[in-house]
This record gives sequence, C-alpha cells and structure tokens, in this order.
Amino acid sequence: MPGTAKAPEALREAGLHRRFAEQGAADAGVVVPGRYVDDDATRAPGVVRNERAMIDHARRLADRIDTVLASGAAPLVIGGDCSVLLGAGLAMKRRDGVGLVHVDGHTDFRNPGNSDVCASVAGEDLAAAVGHHWPALADIDGAGPYFDAARTAHVGCRDDDAELAEVRSVLGAVVPTSEWRARGTATVVKALRTTAGAAGYWLQVDVDVLDAAVMPAVDSPDPGGCTPHELIELLRALAPRAVGASITVYDPDLDPDGTHARLLTKVLTASLGGLGGELQEPRPAADR
Repeated sequence: MPGTAKAPEALREAGLHRRFAEQGAADAGVVVPGRYVDDDATRAPGVVRNERAMIDHARRLADRIDTVLASGAAPLVIGGDCSVLLGAGLAMKRRDGVGLVHVDGHTDFRNPGNSDVCASVAGEDLAAAVGHHWPALADIDGAGPYFDAARTAHVGCRDDDAELAEVRSVLGAVVPTSEWRARGTATVVKALRTTAGAAGYWLQVDVDVLDAAVMPAVDSPDPGGCTPHELIELLRALAPRAVGASITVYDPDLDPDGTHARLLTKVLTASLGGLGGELQEPRPAADR
C-alpha cells in the first residue's frame, strides 16, 4: 500500500524512535523498499503487484534482521504494509522452531486457492507465510513455508472475516476479537504462546486490529476491533517471548495532523519495551 511506506518516518516524527531509545533501543537503519509501481495493466497472471521488488526487499530485510539478532538484540521492524512478513519469515526460517503470532484485524489469508484476484500481499501475507500462495512468494530461495501452520496463531480478526473458516482449519489457533474479549487477555495469551511454542515466535502486528473509531488511518478500517488499552495488554504479555516483531499498515496519508501516529507511539512504547526479554540469555556480571 503506497501510503504506508511513509509510516516509519511519520512515527519517528511522532517520537516513537526517541521513546524507544530512552528504553535502551538502538536504531538499526532503513531497509529501503523498491519504488511502488501500479502494474495492474501489465502484470502477468500468477504474479502479485510489485513482486520482484517485494522479493528483493524481503531478502534484504531478512539479512538486516539476522544482523540485529546476531548482536543479541530483538529486532522491531517498523513497516510499511504486511508484506514485510515475508522478510521476517525468511529470517525466522533460518532458526529452527520459531513460531508466529499474527495480530491483525483481518486474517490476511486470501490466496490462489480461495480467490481469483490475488495481487496485493498486504491482504495475503499470512497465507504466504505458511505456504498457501504462489511459490514465488511462499517459497523464496526454497525456504518456504516460513512458519509451520500448526505453530502459527492468529488473534484479532472480526467475526465476519471472509477466510475465518479456512484459517481455523489450517492454523494452530485462531481467536477473533469477540472471542478474545469473552475469554480474557490472560487466557488468550496463554493459548497463543502455547501454540507458537517454547522456542519463541515472530510477532506480526497490523494496527488495523484496533477499532476504526480509534485507528482510521489504515487501508481497511473496520468496526469491532480492540481498544488501545486491550492492545497494550495483549502485546505487553506477548512481547517477552517474541524473537522480534513487525508493525504494519499505519498510513500517514490518512492522518494529516499526526494524531494517530502519536496514539500508536504511546501504544507501542508502552507494550513492546520487553521485546525478547524471556529469550535473552543473562550476561556475566562483568559484561553488564
């Protein structure tokens, strides 16, 4: 989605990077995406929009994530749209046993098996991540599927999601927002963490999981989402066992005065400061 490419700098302007730096984070730089091209009129069948540039970006993002992990830190990727999950998936496939927790207002499971209009990976990222897409996306460099479907959990979709029945049949755990509220965050977090596994998981967060009344600056705002407080509570509990995380789909073009960027800054800095804390090995006292 073109507008979301501006999200990292809009969130920087809202104070996100500064506030994370105050918590001890370091900026690992920018993985520049390819130029967005509207190629709908010329793209061949079986090819998604901007496919070549997206695959190139996924490889470079995976390498950057590897670099951050090698330093002993937990990477937080600020997107961009949900296609950044391809790069995160490539990086996680290099580490045996890493699961996926997908927090999103939609299941993002449109795929060639259920749709004739596959083109935008922003709505197909979860399908690609678990191997339910064309091989060009779902098997980059022969690495697919990037996550084991049985160790993949989704939370946050609405009850009327078009692919809800399918994801329930494929993934290890699926929890719509209505069920999340009914069961309570603590119970849901336990189920998500159990599904994704003790080795940790990648945490993908699409901010359209928030209700459209509080977060309209996304490409597909919908009612029935969670509140900022509910999202903070969920992410704060999930973050410590996350190998890393990605934040996607905030669109500054839909937020001209930066109100929603400031809200996201508060939510993310309040919830992700402990990212990877349970997975980091204690350092010797002399190194602290």
